Amino acid sequence: MRTSEGTGGTGGAGGTGAVGGAGRAAWAARAARTVAGLALGAVGAVLEGVAALLLLPLMVSPRGRRAVARAAGRVVRAERWRLDRLLGVRLPPYGPERTLPYLAARCPVGLLGGVVLACAATGLAYAGFALAGWLLVDVRQPLMVALGGAGGLLLLYLSAQGIGQVARMEAELAVRMLGPSQADALEARIAELAASRAEVMDVVHEERRRIERDLHDGVQQRLVALGMLIGRARRGQDPERTAELLRQAHEESRRALAELREVAWRVHPAVLDEAGLRHALEAVAERSPVPVRLAFAVPRPVSKPVETAAYFVVAEAVTNVVKHAGASAVDVQVTGKDGTLEVRVRDDGRGGADPAGSGLAGLASRVAALDGRLSVHSPAGGPTVIGAELPCA
Repeated sequence: MRTSEGTGGTGGAGGTGAVGGAGRAAWAARAARTVAGLALGAVGAVLEGVAALLLLPLMVSPRGRRAVARAAGRVVRAERWRLDRLLGVRLPPYGPERTLPYLAARCPVGLLGGVVLACAATGLAYAGFALAGWLLVDVRQPLMVALGGAGGLLLLYLSAQGIGQVARMEAELAVRMLGPSQADALEARIAELAASRAEVMDVVHEERRRIERDLHDGVQQRLVALGMLIGRARRGQDPERTAELLRQAHEESRRALAELREVAWRVHPAVLDEAGLRHALEAVAERSPVPVRLAFAVPRPVSKPVETAAYFVVAEAVTNVVKHAGASAVDVQVTGKDGTLEVRVRDDGRGGADPAGSGLAGLASRVAALDGRLSVHSPAGGPTVIGAELPCA
């Protein structure tokens, strides 16, 4: 059974409401994480300032400086966790010589975050007090209560803007002081591009060898058998036998043509250029012997290289499911948001997929060539989830 379900970039009222509700929930979660991150940063800044005053006498000796550096390293590891989990700032490895300057520069920013949160709490308290006064108490000075509530709302609004600015300051400070320098970043980028180029060339050569094997073992053998059948039919004297040989030759030609189309499809499907990514993925779902449920929500067209990479991620993942997973169904989700095309393929098979295998390693190289990222989660017993993030810019 072959199934394909698609959802376009725009839906009905129910779909729009669900998407809007999910967007509001995601925004609320991000806001809560940001507030929690700034609150922890403010508490950490106070503790770090107190610890700096207490540990300052140790800086006079080399042993004391080493002890302070080790303590600063542990604090910065905790800061990296806070930045990553709560503020969404992912930092590359840093040198131990940069921990103390970062902590010294971070303390004022952390305290500023605490001040902004305190202002937000004050504004919320004033607005809540005014609302409670209107609803629960016989207000004798409504003008003063209204002015107090309006002032609280204004303070809350300004504090909300300040929370976002302080969070950006935290991120920029961490990236500047804990991240690599511009020269280091360029050097790492050059090394990454050289490695990805070499991996892509390996993938191209492996793909060429696979195509050669498919043509030699499949199409070529079909054509040889077709030639032999036609030759026997030409030499035959029995009309019935000749007709049977021609019928077999016709069937063999159909099989050869089907295998040739299959090889061409695996090289690059024409429907991808003619009709776009969604129709190409629907064709993959239709051709799969395992039921494939496709959810496609990409509001804007993406570039051809990104479409091609996304197509091959889905096609290779579905092929692996059919060959190895023993699954009963496959779920494919393709979504576009925040300048990134996200692909997720999940099956309910036996799991145990090897990310270092030739197929998945080739996909990882193909995705990395576009500055994307491929993830494979396949515990024993399943399920297997293959995800790809492809930047559309």
